[in-house]
Amino acid sequence: MKRVAVTGMGMISPLGCTEDTIMDKLRSRTNATAEYQELYEYKNMNCKMAAMVTDPLPELPRKKARGLGRIGKLAVAATQEALSDSGLSDDPVIHETCTGIAYGSCGGTMSGLRDTAEFAVHRDTTCLNATSYVQIMPHNAAVSLSIFFGIHGRLIATSTACTSGSQAIGYGYETIKNGLATIMIAGGAEELNPFTVGVFDSLFATSAGTDPKLSPRPFDRTRDGIIVAEGAGTLILEDYDHAVNRGAKIHAEVAGFATNCDASHITNPSSEHMEQCMRLALESADLKPEDIDYINAHGTGTLAGDAAEGSATFRVFGKSVPVSTLKSYMGHTLGAAGALEAGISVMMSRRGWMAPNLGLSDPDPACGDLDFIRDDGRCIRPKYIMSNNFAFGGVNTSLIFRIPDQR
Repeated sequence: MKRVAVTGMGMISPLGCTEDTIMDKLRSRTNATAEYQELYEYKNMNCKMAAMVTDPLPELPRKKARGLGRIGKLAVAATQEALSDSGLSDDPVIHETCTGIAYGSCGGTMSGLRDTAEFAVHRDTTCLNATSYVQIMPHNAAVSLSIFFGIHGRLIATSTACTSGSQAIGYGYETIKNGLATIMIAGGAEELNPFTVGVFDSLFATSAGTDPKLSPRPFDRTRDGIIVAEGAGTLILEDYDHAVNRGAKIHAEVAGFATNCDASHITNPSSEHMEQCMRLALESADLKPEDIDYINAHGTGTLAGDAAEGSATFRVFGKSVPVSTLKSYMGHTLGAAGALEAGISVMMSRRGWMAPNLGLSDPDPACGDLDFIRDDGRCIRPKYIMSNNFAFGGVNTSLIFRIPDQR
């Protein structure tokens, strides 16, 4: 079995698009939630807030960019940064079949969905065009990367809602671990649109607050739902020996991964199977619970989700491991969440400081008696960290990273 290194990272997030910007935002302890003016145009919408990528995306060659929707542009921007960070941008190995893609999103881009809706309402094929299906197909982000960067190896497209990005990293890791690829471009992307907010709003899962600074509030007794967000995160995964031989910078090593299904309810989470997933990830990494130094929680801010996750985490780890969730800063980036949160957790680990939970003034006992990081954050030099994500459909993921000693 091969070891798998993380040699490049690219994060396009509501907190910013560079490591320094993101870390500065985390240290300032302010979130990226803002009013989403377009939501005021929709009747009966309770939520009026979201978290958007406000930094301009890099200019892309017109010929290559003309077929990309917002989700594709986010994915390409994150991947450009990750490839540059890895030193592989101009390496011919990128175009060989030993380099592949594992990338996810909840679906495609909004323009295609709008075409489909108009076709259904008006029953008129002129509402559709040559790119309508291409824009909405679940593997839009993965294929956009393949075409833009000229990637010829295997392509794994994950579309498992909030675990899309983390499953992609996990499957990319397993592909290299089993000797089926040398490099995998792994991650997830999601674009913000009123439809996504509306879907969660109809489930009474969004925050209906009026002060952006106070939403969301994961694990707090007064939490009232998620803040929908957008972004993209890309990790370059690489055969560890290949990375060492070319003198690559190694951010982290993927040490373990697990995914499972609740197989019980489409939206209500199963705490039992969340617990099982974390234990399977530990088994995959040949670690014990006490070996984990930090957990980045899924922590969406919903009543049922946070309680199920928190209690499951407590049953595995007790109060021995510091826990925080990045969604309290940048909202729920859905298909991008697993990749952004894993990447930023690695960033924090390498700097020896883990961000506190925002808005957590009164921890809900139903979420477990966990060591929630609060106030000014926590100075930690972790060896092993865990990043968890849980999705509609009862899909659970848990990733474990080993952080190289920075001293």
